This record gives sequence, structure tokens and C-alpha cells, in this order.
Amino acid sequence: MTIRVLLADDQALLRSAFRVLVDSEPDMEVVGEASDGAEAVRLAKEQRADVVLMDIRMPGTDGLAATRMISSDPGLAHVRIVILTTFEVDDYVVQSLRAGASGFLGKGSEPDELLTAIRVAAGGEALLSPAATKGLIARFLAQGGDTHDGDRDPARSERLDALTGREREVLVQVAGGHSNDEIAERLEVSPLTVKTHVNRAMAKLGARDRAQLVVIAYESGLVRPRVD
Repeated sequence: MTIRVLLADDQALLRSAFRVLVDSEPDMEVVGEASDGAEAVRLAKEQRADVVLMDIRMPGTDGLAATRMISSDPGLAHVRIVILTTFEVDDYVVQSLRAGASGFLGKGSEPDELLTAIRVAAGGEALLSPAATKGLIARFLAQGGDTHDGDRDPARSERLDALTGREREVLVQVAGGHSNDEIAERLEVSPLTVKTHVNRAMAKLGARDRAQLVVIAYESGLVRPRVD
């Protein structure tokens, strides 16, 4: 199965570099290029893209707005969005994850990292490595996301009531940036069991993917950012 990739960035030179890299892979192809968010949304529909590499800062409709539009469209439920940032964590990363992005990647990443990110996103996983998760937590802190018992999001907290004890345990581990294999080792269960719990938690919480689970875990107060 060939992964259909859409490039959304206002820098033509960068898009060209990404196109050469992606098209060199036997399991991928670039199906379109967009220079702004509105064009990205249109091409995602027309070209049946699987993964969108989305720049945040673009003229007109920016990447954040485009991410919201794609994620809220039932006809584009299969599309996964990877946010491209100049810095691994910037002012819009948390907003992007809340809007439905599957994760984020620094523009200075190595070619192999970019290709891996596309494959991971296409497979339905989240691009939240432990390092990236630490940055995400730091951003929550900077935005006042350090939720305490008295100011956690009530709606999010109530939704957690639907989770079993084991699903909560798994959610805590996901929020820590751990892979299924790592969680399986920590909880002494099989990776398949972890995957089942993750999928059930996503269904119960209405999460698009693992990235959304991380956001919910912190917004609900289930997990608190730790200040070192």
C-alpha cells in the first residue's frame, strides 16, 4: 500500500526538497503541494491524502486552522496530520494537538526521521517521543496547563469515569511518551493487550489518536506535569 503524502508549506524550496525525499521511497508518493492552509484542505479532499505534512505558519489560512478543518471533516477522518515546526515545541504545538494533529516534527530533523514520521502517522500512531512529550508538558506549564484538583477540566474528568482501572494505567503511561512495548514491560502484560486498552480508551474518550490521549490526560488532571 502506497502512502499518499500532501506537502503544505509556503516555502517552495522546502516543498521541493520534501518531494524528492518522499518520492524516492517505494511505499510513498507526493500527491500534492499546498502553499497555504485553505489549499491544503482542498487538496486533502481531492487527492485522498493519507498524511499531510503541515507547516504551522503560512499566509492566509494557517496550519492550525487547516488542521482543525481537516480533523472536523468526517470525510477526512482517515487523514493524519504531522505538524512541521521550526522548533520542536513552539506556541502552537499544543493547540495543534488539540485540533487533531497526530504529532509534530522539527524542520531540522534528519531525512530518516521524516520518513519514519510519515509511516508512523499513516499507521495510526502518534509522533510523541519521550523527548517531544517532555516539551509538550513544558508547554502546558507555560500555558497554565498545570491542572490541580480544583481547576481541572470537569468535562474531561467526567469522561475518564468510563475508563477501567487498567485503561487509566495505560493512559498514564501513554501520557509519559512510552511505546506499547515499553508499557507492556512496565505493566507486565503483552503489547497486544496494551494496544487493545489504548484503542478502547481512544474510543471511550473520543480521541483521534495517541496524541489526543496525551492532551486529555493532562487536561483532565489524571497526569500532572512535574516541575524539576
